[in-house]
Amino acid sequence: MKTLHLLLVILSSVFILGNGFSRNLPISSFDEGYSQLFGDDNLIVLKDGKSVHLSLDERTGSGFVSQDLYLHGFFSASIKLPADYTAGVVVAFYMSNGDVFEKNHDEIDFEFLGNIRGKEWRIQTNIYGNGSTKVGREERYGLWFDPTDDYHRYSILWTHSHIIFYVDDIAIREIKRTESMGGDFPSKPMTLYATIWDASEWATNGGKYKVNYKYAPYVAEFSNFVLHGCTVDPIELTSMKCEDMSKPNSIPTGITPSQRAKMESFRKKHMQYSYCYDKIRYKTPPSECVINPKEAERLKKFDPVTFGGGRGHHHGKRHRQAVAM
Repeated sequence: MKTLHLLLVILSSVFILGNGFSRNLPISSFDEGYSQLFGDDNLIVLKDGKSVHLSLDERTGSGFVSQDLYLHGFFSASIKLPADYTAGVVVAFYMSNGDVFEKNHDEIDFEFLGNIRGKEWRIQTNIYGNGSTKVGREERYGLWFDPTDDYHRYSILWTHSHIIFYVDDIAIREIKRTESMGGDFPSKPMTLYATIWDASEWATNGGKYKVNYKYAPYVAEFSNFVLHGCTVDPIELTSMKCEDMSKPNSIPTGITPSQRAKMESFRKKHMQYSYCYDKIRYKTPPSECVINPKEAERLKKFDPVTFGGGRGHHHGKRHRQAVAM
């Protein structure tokens, strides 16, 4: 029965993707789905109960965490990022189980990387499975809009076989589970997090530009929370409760051709980095990488050293550091 429930939530999530998914899912209030993680009064729940402001100042950042553990599902929030000078600031919307599996944790990450005045925010996506932090699977992108002007929706679909990242219901990255990935594909129950914090040591130009607190507080605004998946008992870790799903008339097997065309267009215009093409970090691409020659050539022109294998400064691995609480 548990297997059947899990299958239903996976299939229903995929069905929703082809049918304006974010408009059809229930919106949760903050108190229904989340609790404060850190930051004291740097986290403010607005009067409507469905919107939250996270701020970073010289004292601390802030964050919140879902009340439940989930194994697969669809997770989403509308986010408005801080404006003006934001170098060194990172806003993160991600899933993790590091508090439960300290030595072999999983992660699925959206990270928003601040910048100096006049330069745009960038998005970074990444996954870890079973503590595989030595193999960074980062990709970075620009955006076709200013994320500080208004709210935009950022979403994660996580199933047994694939992970898809979305911006405003447009798929920007698909990760398919392969046999060669083994435990590197996230497969254990995770909670959802949102944080804002000082990542001066790496976030902007490899740490060249730091957070400048004369522009503080930096405020990230969150709203329209969607938590749609199978909840897992935090003690047993095997007992699941899945939402009831109505049977769809037809269930797509993945991203539709029109969705894939939009994803490829986005990646062609906006992708700035992909680990699969980083010849400095990986002499041989990780086994799950499918090399697209046009993508490889485009990135090589964007950064000949990193993607062309020429001599230059080693960029090193850039992953989230622990937030002091």
